[in-house]
Amino acid sequence: MARKGKNNDRIEPVLGKSTPAKGALDLRLSADDKPNSVRTKSIGKMKVKKTAKRSVKKSVKNKTTRKSSFSIGFLFRRMVYWSIVLGLWGVIAVGVVIAYYTAKLPSSSSWKVPDRPPNVRIVAIDGALIGNRGLTGGEAVPLHEMSVYLPEAIVAIEDRRFYSHFGFDIVGFSRAMVTNITKGRLVQGGSSLSQQLAKNLFLKPERTIERKVQELILAIWLETQYTKDQILELYLNRVYFGANSYGVDAAARRYFNKSARDLTLGESAMLAGLVKAPSRLAPSKNPEGARKRAQLVLSAMEREGFITGKERLDALQKGSQKVPPKKTGAQNYIADWVMDSLEGFLGRVEGDIIVETTIDRHLQIFAQRAIADGLKKRGQELGVSQGALVSMDGIGAVRAMVGGRNYGESQFNRAVKAKRQPGSSFKPFVYLTALEFGLTPDTVRVDEPIAINGWRPKNYSKKHEGPIKLRRALAKSLNTIAAGLAHEVGPQYVVETAKRLGIQSKLASNPALALGTSEVTPFELARAYVPFANGGFRVEPFIIKRITTLSGEVLFEHQGPSQYKRVIEPDHLGMMNVMLSETLSLGTGKRATLKNWPAGGKTGTSQNFRDAWFAGFTSNLTTVVWLGNDNNSPTKKASGGNLPASIWKTFMEEAHQGIPVAGLPGISNGKRQAVQEPSINDLIEQERRPRVVRANEGQERGVRGFFNRLLGRD
Repeated sequence: MARKGKNNDRIEPVLGKSTPAKGALDLRLSADDKPNSVRTKSIGKMKVKKTAKRSVKKSVKNKTTRKSSFSIGFLFRRMVYWSIVLGLWGVIAVGVVIAYYTAKLPSSSSWKVPDRPPNVRIVAIDGALIGNRGLTGGEAVPLHEMSVYLPEAIVAIEDRRFYSHFGFDIVGFSRAMVTNITKGRLVQGGSSLSQQLAKNLFLKPERTIERKVQELILAIWLETQYTKDQILELYLNRVYFGANSYGVDAAARRYFNKSARDLTLGESAMLAGLVKAPSRLAPSKNPEGARKRAQLVLSAMEREGFITGKERLDALQKGSQKVPPKKTGAQNYIADWVMDSLEGFLGRVEGDIIVETTIDRHLQIFAQRAIADGLKKRGQELGVSQGALVSMDGIGAVRAMVGGRNYGESQFNRAVKAKRQPGSSFKPFVYLTALEFGLTPDTVRVDEPIAINGWRPKNYSKKHEGPIKLRRALAKSLNTIAAGLAHEVGPQYVVETAKRLGIQSKLASNPALALGTSEVTPFELARAYVPFANGGFRVEPFIIKRITTLSGEVLFEHQGPSQYKRVIEPDHLGMMNVMLSETLSLGTGKRATLKNWPAGGKTGTSQNFRDAWFAGFTSNLTTVVWLGNDNNSPTKKASGGNLPASIWKTFMEEAHQGIPVAGLPGISNGKRQAVQEPSINDLIEQERRPRVVRANEGQERGVRGFFNRLLGRD
């Protein structure tokens, strides 16, 4: 094939050169083919650059976000995981601890709420409370009988979620722990009422993990066995409120002298406030602290909706009444005496009981007031610091008793336990013995200096009356006549007479016995005087009338003897009452004379004025008053005829208000028994007869008459 030459050669395109070679085919777009070529080109370059940068940043950001999200999610998942793991191990650990301490508890089948220590409610004949005795100091009060404010106040300040938790308040416990950690010390307890009750019922007051765990276990057990109201009732009747008061009733009576049934809003708030620190906040010791705490309780009650703001303000304005001093009333002597006697009737007391006594509440108030007022007016003047009073009726029922000036200062019951010399108040037993030996109130004896085996008794006045009738000698309380009569009839017979009428203390059989040198208690002297008031019959004094359970079951009831034993013959009784009534109208007992009631009695003053007595009676009551000092020191000439007689009169006149007047036994129609009076010369001649002969004659008649009475031949 022939070559075609250069014009026939193929021309190849050239790329990458700004200017094509000559003759080369230029395939690039011309300027006309690319509108806005310069602007587009520059903008395009910018876009490319920005896009590149944005892509790099976005890539880096996405990588960082993915890395951060991965880290947070990872940490969260790990935290959740380990929280679950630790929680499970914590539950296991708690379970192990609970199981361990549960194993140390007795079997749950033997768990039982222990019986509350029995309370003995001692009441007067009208049902009024004399006192509560027992370990708690008050009775158990059902929840529905309590003041409505009381349980509300306890719940508001101690456990406001009580009715919603299962025995353990998680919220309250957590809050308490946070507060304690924040404060750096134990500020709040966090225990629910159920836990507090469990601790009080079953556990010792120890601050240990074991005790807290067992407390929680027992609290949950209580919640499964009892309703919320039952748990609250158990709690309120057992919690300690200070001042040896366990339970709301004991606390209410101690601090406010009323039943838990009658508490006001302010009083309820104050009691509820004591639970936190009963010994420190007791209003008897710290009234200001108790008041401030009560304000917090009232605020809590308002916050929980139990009371309104107005009720809270009203309670704050009223304040609380003054807390009475610790047991000072004389009725507490009676309550103690009842408790001392109770074991002989029932043995061991198993449950709450009610002891109905013979005490007349109004007479008891009169008796306490008479002793207190008398000692206040003249006690210091006469050097007398203590007093006692016993009053009983014709069958021996004790109607009033005062064992001392102030029970709070001294709980010793002088009325039944203090043995003191009765002085001349013992003389009626001497004169009664003389009447039984054949003498009469008009028998004459000569008041003159005498000596009996070297003993020389003297009259209080240091003077002598000469010839004098026995009735006058007793009224003037002449010591020489009484001592002579005792020697004349024989001291052993005087002892027999006194024992027969009711004296139980040991009596020395000697002539000095006539002047009351052998010690007796006011109680037994009153008992021995009762036969003069009731017609001549011996009594067995009693104070417990009936004992019942709270449900009304009768455990004991006083029946009394089927027949009372006569210990004073009617004729002798009449003569004795003539003489004893003249003691008030003409003798040493003038200050004891009653306005409207016939009465008899005898003053008594022991050696060196250590004891001052007045023992007297109407046909309604027999009452004995004693004054003196516990250390047996002499008084400032206090005698039976001054302050004791005045106290006796004050009490007896108030005690007989509104009661129909009745004469003394043995005195007909209110008039003294008529006795034929011989001439004074005959009486003097009779007195001058040899004493030994007359004494022997009297003893023969007296002994024969005494044994005839014992054999029922009278």
